[in-house]
Amino acid sequence: MNDWPEQQRRPQGQPYPRQQGYGDRGHGQEYNPNFTQAQATGYDSGYSTGQVYGSPQGGGRGPGGPGGPSGTGAGARPAGPAPDWRKRIKIGSIVLVAGVLVWGVGTYAWASSQMRNEVDLSKVIERPSEGDCTTYLIVGSDSREGMSAEDKKKLHTGSAEGKRTDSMMILAACSSGNTMISLPRDSWVTIPNFVGSESGKAFPARGGSKLNAAYAMDGPELLVRTVEFNTGLRIDHYAEIGFAGFANIVDALGGVEMNIEKGFKDKKSGADFQAGKQTLNGEQALAFVRTRYAFAESDLARTKNQQKFLSALANQAATPGTILNPFALYPTLGAGLDTLIVDKDMSLYDLGKMFFAMKGISGGDGKSMNMPIAGSAPQGSLKWDMPKVKQLVEQIRNDEPVTVTSDR
Repeated sequence: MNDWPEQQRRPQGQPYPRQQGYGDRGHGQEYNPNFTQAQATGYDSGYSTGQVYGSPQGGGRGPGGPGGPSGTGAGARPAGPAPDWRKRIKIGSIVLVAGVLVWGVGTYAWASSQMRNEVDLSKVIERPSEGDCTTYLIVGSDSREGMSAEDKKKLHTGSAEGKRTDSMMILAACSSGNTMISLPRDSWVTIPNFVGSESGKAFPARGGSKLNAAYAMDGPELLVRTVEFNTGLRIDHYAEIGFAGFANIVDALGGVEMNIEKGFKDKKSGADFQAGKQTLNGEQALAFVRTRYAFAESDLARTKNQQKFLSALANQAATPGTILNPFALYPTLGAGLDTLIVDKDMSLYDLGKMFFAMKGISGGDGKSMNMPIAGSAPQGSLKWDMPKVKQLVEQIRNDEPVTVTSDR
């Protein structure tokens, strides 16, 4: 039985109506691929899928059906819109930037929590006025904190109790150029009146003394007070690191490359260097900056080596290869921050600025020098050339290019 609707049945004896799109081209009918069977016959199948019989997107026979040039089989749906790659790239970039920001904020928060903000500069009395540059007092101490007996033997540090200043330098970060000034620990200075950082007790001024005696008497606060009193330069930030932290930072960086102009040996520090370019590990680096007995002008020669090494260290640490690489950044920060003692107002950002200032000196943006020396003083100490010191301080305070030189 024919189940087509009555109105669609062909009257007996009449031919089927000619359908556009399926006509015989030989009889003048042009092929129309967009003409549907439903249009031709009035039949509506009830489907609303948009399927067109005989069209290139259809599933019927014809140019778009099976075996046709673009056939996809019976019941195939039209192809979706082409992917918007610009939108995908934009979304991917946003996700990447957000990830980097989250990592950066997390790293900053973690590193900040590792810093030891222990030095209270608010306890320093009678301070000079602020200048136009940012000044740092950088101290290397002989602290053996956290070192095992094996570490002490390996690093040739000895086992003395307490801690003393092994090196001291002022770093002035200025827009006119950065300056690093080493302060020989045997400098002959006046230790001014001060208030004990722990006891709160007032102490009178002490006449001529070696500079490192100030630290031994009352720690970082009195050292800052003494440096400010004898120079007239205000110290904005304080940073101190011990033997172990120094060696660990160098090792975390994979060593620091140095060009040693003249070889030297020193049994006390463990130094044994040949001339030429070489990479120093933590043990060798510590020996390099501590050696004094291998040189005629022991303290002054050592301060020059310390400046040279710290500039090289900063030059290697403050690079994208270290800062942007978590496999290099985290070990470096972890190796040094827990042994680095800074003032209460110093942030990780300030510490970064300090390293970049040191890096700038090694790159030629500034100069390094010893405090100008006029000659010898009692107890084998060194007397500062005060006219030159005052000129040097005035240039730094006013953010002027430093023209003062040191003869040693």
